[in-house]
Amino acid sequence: MPSASRLRRKVAIVGAAETELGVLPDRSMIQLHAEAARLALADAGLTEDDVDGIATAGTTPADISEYLHISPRWVDGTAVGGGSFLMHVGHAAAAIEAGYCDTALVTHGESGRSRVGMPPGDAGPSSIQGQFEHPFGGWGPPSMFSIPQVRHMHHFGSTEEQFAAVAVATRRWATLNPRAMMRDPISVEDVLNSRLIAWPLRLFNCCLVTDGGGALVLVSEERAHDFPKPPVWLLGRGEATAHRSITFMDDMTEWTPAKQTGASAFAMAGLDHADIRHLMLYDAFTHVPVYALEALGFVEPGEGAPYFAEMHTAPGGELPVNTNGGGLSYTHTGMYGMFAIMESVTQLRGEAGERQLPNLELSMTHAPAGMFSGTSTLILGNL
Repeated sequence: MPSASRLRRKVAIVGAAETELGVLPDRSMIQLHAEAARLALADAGLTEDDVDGIATAGTTPADISEYLHISPRWVDGTAVGGGSFLMHVGHAAAAIEAGYCDTALVTHGESGRSRVGMPPGDAGPSSIQGQFEHPFGGWGPPSMFSIPQVRHMHHFGSTEEQFAAVAVATRRWATLNPRAMMRDPISVEDVLNSRLIAWPLRLFNCCLVTDGGGALVLVSEERAHDFPKPPVWLLGRGEATAHRSITFMDDMTEWTPAKQTGASAFAMAGLDHADIRHLMLYDAFTHVPVYALEALGFVEPGEGAPYFAEMHTAPGGELPVNTNGGGLSYTHTGMYGMFAIMESVTQLRGEAGERQLPNLELSMTHAPAGMFSGTSTLILGNL
C-alpha cells in the first residue's frame, strides 16, 4: 500500500474565505454554501468555470453543482459531523494527486441559528437514538456531551472551574478578533454563574449557535504558486470513525479515534509535538478541546483541564489554541470544522491582525466526527 507521506506538500489551499457570520435570516443554507464558494474562488482569482471537483457536507455535491452551474468530475459527500470538512481536505488532496480533478472546491454553509432551508434534524423513534437514548432522557448535544465530562471529572479529578477556564482562555482570543460574536472578557465565576443547561454544562460552557459559511480551494503543487495568495500546504492528515453515539464509547475517559488521527497526521508530515505551536481544536463544549489535547498527545491523560486552567493556551501562553475565539466565542453554525481550518489558513497567511502569531509556519487543526464518534486531523504549513 502506498505511504500517505507521498501526499505531503503535494496539494495546497490557494483560496479561503468566510461569509458574514451571526444571525442571517435573509440567507438559506444553500445560499451560504454558494456565497462562501464564490468568495473563496475570488480569493484565488478563479471562477466557477475553473472548478472540476466538489466536496461538501450538510447538503450534497449535486445541490452545489446545480446551484453553481458546475459539472465536476470528482465529488465527495462525506458527512460525519463537524470534522467532515477536514476529511474533505484530505480526500481532495488524494483526488488531485490521482488526477481525478485539478481544482477542488470544499464548501460549508449552515443556517444553524435561523434554520432557513435546513433539513429536519430530529431522529425518529425507529432510529438508534430514538430507541436507545431518547427514552432515557438523552436528547441533543448538551445532554449527550455532558456524560464524558462527568466521567473525566470522576476519573481524573478535573473540576468545573478548570473546564470553565477553557471558555475564559478562548474568550481572551476572541477579544482580539473583530469578527468574533462574543468579545467581552469573562471570568471563571461568570461561566459558573451562567445558566445551567445540562450539568455540568452551563451556558458559557456551550458553543454559540449562528449562521454562516466558509469554503476552500485546493490545487496541485505544480499550480500552487500561480495565485494571488501564498499557498498553505497540506502536510499531514488523519481520519477515523469508531461509533455512532456517545453511549457507545469504549472508554469515556479518552477519545480513542483522536489518538489514531493525530498519529497519522504526525507520521505523514514527518513532525512531532514539539514542532506544533498553534492548535485549532473544535470546541462545541469546553471539555472537547481538553479531550483533544490529551488524545493528540500534547499532555498526558488527565492533564488537559489543568493545562487550560493555567492559561497556557490563552494569549501569551506557550501553546496558542483557538486563536479566532473558537466555537465558544467566534461562531458555531452546527458543524464548526470549516472555521477551524479557516483560522489555521488565516494565521499561516499572516492575515490574523491583532491576534497574529509571529513567524508561524505550522498549524494543527482537529475536529470530531459527530458526538465523539470519530475525528479528523490536519497539519497545514506555509513552508
